[in-house]
Amino acid sequence: MTGFARDQLETLVVLVDEGTFEATAGRLHITASAVSQRVKAMEQRAGQILVERSNPVRTTPAGDVVLRLARQVQLVETEALTELGQAGVGEGTARPVIPIAVNADSLATWFLPALAAAAERLDVVFDVRRDDQGYTTAMLRSGSVMAAVTSTPEPVQGCSVTPLGVMRYRAVASPSFLARFRGDGGLASWLPTAPHLDFDRRDDLQQGFLRQLVPDAPALPAPRHYVPTSADFARAIVAGLGWGMLPEQQCGAELGRGDLEELAPHLPADVPLFWQRWNLASTLLDGLTVAVRRAAATSLRAA
Repeated sequence: MTGFARDQLETLVVLVDEGTFEATAGRLHITASAVSQRVKAMEQRAGQILVERSNPVRTTPAGDVVLRLARQVQLVETEALTELGQAGVGEGTARPVIPIAVNADSLATWFLPALAAAAERLDVVFDVRRDDQGYTTAMLRSGSVMAAVTSTPEPVQGCSVTPLGVMRYRAVASPSFLARFRGDGGLASWLPTAPHLDFDRRDDLQQGFLRQLVPDAPALPAPRHYVPTSADFARAIVAGLGWGMLPEQQCGAELGRGDLEELAPHLPADVPLFWQRWNLASTLLDGLTVAVRRAAATSLRAA
């Protein structure tokens, strides 16, 4: 297999980021037919299909490999041009883009200060992708991102892993909610059938807490509300829509004011978090990693 041309690698990155051949053509100032021809040429050289022609497009496993290569080439090239004093010469070289995957609760609590600190020292822009901490490593595997906050300690191939600390969650509810639903018995007698909140269909924190509270109880179809943004999830609990698990950083002030009550102080849920990044010599990734570790050290519990 011969190498890929630089314009082909650039086209693949833009195609994955934009999602369609038409949008890619507009961003690269070429025709959609030219985009298709570049992708076909790459597939001929690879001897495999790289892109599923869906809407939006998706890379195949072979395409994931080439996408990682393309992003690494872009990053290394941009850093080299910067060291040579050539940053800003030519389209797309002014500021490198670092795509990052992060879970919603980290994004809502401690992670943005890390990005702000990194941006003060690095001439870079960030493309933040949000997903559950158990799924962000999939973006690393696909080459969609260069680094991720994840709950997975096993390194993705080609990545290094740094423990960040533990995000502790507390089961909380508002006084108005408790006035409506709290029964005469203990917590385990009424909480499993009371309405709760889930972030999305993959959110297992609330069910995990119930399994700890009542290990032998059968699964019950308790009423649940879905609120898929971290800040609104917290607001919904304060408003009395249901009970739920909140990071300590999101509920400490409300607990102190009496706007929330903790349901079981003896049963916190601890989620270890890790920073996975490409194992690639990069001044930008190194600087970002330092900023992320410092922010985590001041916000998360020690593992």
